[in-house]
Amino acid sequence: MIDHEQFWTPIYISLKIATVASIFVFILGVCAAWYMARKPRKGRLIVETILLSPLVLPPTVVGFGLLVLFGRNSWLGKGIEWLFGQPIVFTWWAAVIAGVVVSFPLVYQTIKTGFESVDKELEEIARTMGAGEAQVFWHVTLPLSWRFLLSAFMFGFARAMGEFGATLMFAGNIPGKTENIPTAIYLAVESGDMRSATYWVIAMIIISFLLLSFIHKLNKR
Repeated sequence: MIDHEQFWTPIYISLKIATVASIFVFILGVCAAWYMARKPRKGRLIVETILLSPLVLPPTVVGFGLLVLFGRNSWLGKGIEWLFGQPIVFTWWAAVIAGVVVSFPLVYQTIKTGFESVDKELEEIARTMGAGEAQVFWHVTLPLSWRFLLSAFMFGFARAMGEFGATLMFAGNIPGKTENIPTAIYLAVESGDMRSATYWVIAMIIISFLLLSFIHKLNKR
C-alpha cells in the first residue's frame, strides 16, 4: 500500500507549481495578447511564431533551452545566483518557469481570441467618449472577454500541472521539492511500482476532468 505522505506530496507540489505558474502566465498572456492586438500586421507573424514555438517544440527542447538560458554559465543564471545566493536550476522555481513557458501558447491564444471577439464598435464608442486606451482595456475589453480570460487561466493551470519533459530537464525530480505527479508516475513505472503509478494516474485524471468540465460549462453559458 502506498504511503499517505508519499502519495500526497507530488499532488501538493503539482498544485502549488500549477497555481503560481498559471498566475504568471495569465499576466504575461494578457499583456502579450493586448500588445499583439495593437501591433501593426507587419512583423506580427515573426513575433507570434516565437511566442507560439513552445506549442510545437518537444518538451525536451524547451527544457534544454531553459537550461542554456538560466544555467550557471549564462549571464541571466549568474545574475539570479548572485541575487538569491543559489542557482535557479533544479529548484521549485525552475518547475514554475517550465510550467509558464509550456503553457504560454495555449493561454495566449485563448486570451487573444477573447480580445478579438469583443465588438470593436463598443471600444470605438468608448474612445469617442474620451476614454484612453488603458480605460478602454480595463472597462470594455476585459469585462467583455471574461469567459475567455477565465478559460485561459484554467487551461494554463491544467497545462502547467501536466508538464513533464521540460520540468524534468530544467527542475529535475527531487522528492518533496520538484517531484510533481507526471515525474512521480514516470519513476514509479520505471521502478515497477505500478500500484503507486495507478493511484497518481487516477488522481491526475480526476483533476483534469474537473478542470475541463468547469471550462466546458463556462463556455456553454
